[in-house]
Amino acid sequence: MANLSLQAAKTVKNDEFYTQLADIENELKHYKDQLRDKIVFCNCDDPFESNFFKYFAMNFHHIGLKKLIATCYYPSPIAHTQISLFGDDMPITQKGREKHVNRAYKIELDHVSDMDGGGSISMIDVEQMLEAEKNILKNGSQSKILSYLDGDGDFRSKECIELLKQSDVVITNPPFSLFREYITQLVKYDKKFVIIGNKNIITYKDIFKLIQQNKLWIGNKPM
Repeated sequence: MANLSLQAAKTVKNDEFYTQLADIENELKHYKDQLRDKIVFCNCDDPFESNFFKYFAMNFHHIGLKKLIATCYYPSPIAHTQISLFGDDMPITQKGREKHVNRAYKIELDHVSDMDGGGSISMIDVEQMLEAEKNILKNGSQSKILSYLDGDGDFRSKECIELLKQSDVVITNPPFSLFREYITQLVKYDKKFVIIGNKNIITYKDIFKLIQQNKLWIGNKPM
């Protein structure tokens, strides 16, 4: 599973792409068996805005994931431009006064609860679950699910590389300008991955070489 799914994506500030949920569903439905009991890492995705995170959170038990990890990058040119779960920056309490801060953070899920008692998991359950964890941070306590990163959340940072080492599969849409460096890192750490991105990627000499060597291949729904 080392796939490029060359889907259509909406260009945002020339470097990042907003991946639609339908594109994610159409590609990832083919990998349910490969993802079962795996740790999936979305390392270029603001969990509060990313459709990758939403897809895996809603389908966590249906797929049978072991864990879902998502990290965001700050400053990101698409942060808070899409539909966020909560809209505003996550607040923290410092010295008794609440203030809003822009920081990189991560979410680690090993389960998703049926918060509304409806008998199935939906985005309502995910939102309520994360809202509860957000309030824990807001009150200055430690959350088991939601935490701030020490750095800016860059996939090349030491703490994100440590999360990468813990993961079985990486699934995301990385920044277009860093695509070659991103793939190089995945190959270096021998990680399985599914990348949904721009079709111009295959024109890169080093990427095309990996395809020729059968180390990388086009996914199920190329465009």
